[in-house]
Amino acid sequence: MADIQGKPELPPALQTGLGGQGTPSAPREGLSPTEIIAGGLSVLWLVLAGGFFLLIPPGDGLGQGFDSLRFVMIIVAIFMPVAMIWVAAAATKSARVMREESRRLHAAIDAMRQTYLADRQARGAQGAAPSTVERKLAEIAQATRQTESALATFTSSRDPRAAAPRPQARAVVPDDQPTLALGTPADEIGPPLSRADMIRALNFPDTDKDEAGFAALRRALKDRTARQLVQASQDVLTLLSQDGIYMDDLRPDRAKPEIWRRFAKGERGRAVAALGGVRDRSCLALTIGRMREDTIFRDAAHHFLRLFDRMLIAFEPEATDEDIADLSETRTARAFMLLGRVTGAFD
Repeated sequence: MADIQGKPELPPALQTGLGGQGTPSAPREGLSPTEIIAGGLSVLWLVLAGGFFLLIPPGDGLGQGFDSLRFVMIIVAIFMPVAMIWVAAAATKSARVMREESRRLHAAIDAMRQTYLADRQARGAQGAAPSTVERKLAEIAQATRQTESALATFTSSRDPRAAAPRPQARAVVPDDQPTLALGTPADEIGPPLSRADMIRALNFPDTDKDEAGFAALRRALKDRTARQLVQASQDVLTLLSQDGIYMDDLRPDRAKPEIWRRFAKGERGRAVAALGGVRDRSCLALTIGRMREDTIFRDAAHHFLRLFDRMLIAFEPEATDEDIADLSETRTARAFMLLGRVTGAFD
């Protein structure tokens, strides 16, 4: 996700790895040692062949009349070795050029990797400034928590009329006395979250000016189940972005809505294998390595998979095929497809 995950731009330092002073130079013009050797062998062979025909006695039958077949065979015998020598020389030169290009490519990749690691270390030491979208998400979450606290305090008051003129007279419940559930939870006061808002919230706002996306996200954060999944998804997307994996860059194979329905109903194996349609080998390799080495990432991934699976089970019965197709195109669903394939959730 380009904006939520803070996709970095290529720094100027990469120019060194992409053809600057730190990389092997391009192939030089002029004759290479291989071409010089090939030329020498060609001249040597022609001299030997010419000497053979010059030194052979004239009475051996080679000069008696003109035979076209014999002439062709002589030409082939003279020039075929020369042609083979230059074919070998061209192959050797091509191999050398490919090796040089391979070294340049490896140097560029190493420079990109070093720059990326240095950038990560610098951000970890100094603390990267959050993007506008991340700040807005944090503000929305903070406002939601404050609203819930205020509503919970208001609805749990025993006598609002007496508490209004005398706020100091509010009863204090001891720690050893259980609290009575006298109020309605804040997430049950508002209307239920619509499927369209759920889908829009799971895709996250595209930019800081995406008013419709932020409005849907606010409504989703007021729903307890949706809020848990949104927060888990944001955590996973942020962790994936640390390895340069962004959901906008993934182009997984589309799975039919009926396959999503089968998965929601508990089917596994080949019937739902199409859900693991992520084919990017580098993303799969990086994610597998992160799952093995990073326990925090592994726990966050499994928590996210459980919440998405639970949401899909509740979402599927009332959702249309179009709703499921839209859900599968969200950034959250792409993360689910990636992590599900890595963890074997579809097997």
